[in-house]
This record gives sequence, structure tokens and C-alpha cells, in this order.
Amino acid sequence: MGKLEDMTRRRKQAHAKLLAANSRVYQAFLEMEAAAFSDGALQKKHKELIAVGISVSTDCESCMQWHIEQAAAAGATEPEVFEAVEVGIEMAGGPGTVSARFALEVMESVFPK
Repeated sequence: MGKLEDMTRRRKQAHAKLLAANSRVYQAFLEMEAAAFSDGALQKKHKELIAVGISVSTDCESCMQWHIEQAAAAGATEPEVFEAVEVGIEMAGGPGTVSARFALEVMESVFPK
């Protein structure tokens, strides 16, 4: 099993455990996430692209994977996601280039050639 598949499996397992535990905090987080990423003045696609850039700048691999996948599912193109990654690099400086390596790996799985 590859790294991306393992991350997805672990994320789903944790999600199920938190739901089964009736975590009020996790439920509130899910509600906040739904509100934050719903269409408003910005479409979900654009919000996901913002999250991609933030994920790169904070070096959160799981976040990069999730938000790149969600951006693509919301209609973002590969060039749009790439530019969001570039914004993350700019915001983080040199360390952002290291984070971007993982983001590019995720993009290869989401936008196969």
C-alpha cells in the first residue's frame, strides 16, 4: 500500500472512531468544515484552492492530500491546483518548496497523465 492510500485509510479509520465515540468536538468540527467550504461569495472550488495553499505553507501532508482531492472534485483543474501550491510556496518561503514536493505527488495521483 502506498503512502497516499495509507493516509486515506488512516483518515477514514480515525473519522469512524471519532463518530463512534460521539465526539461532540469532532461533530462541531465537521459542521464548521461544512459551513466553511459551502458555496457563498466564494465557490467551494476556490475555498479548496485556498486550503491547498495553506496546507503547503503549514506543511500538513494529510491536509494537502485532502484539499487537493476536494479541489479536484469541486472542479479545480490541474493548473489551478498547481498555482495554489505555488501560492503556498510563496507564503512559506524555502520550506514551502519542500512541502510542495508532497503536493506534487498528490497531484500526480489526482490528475494522472
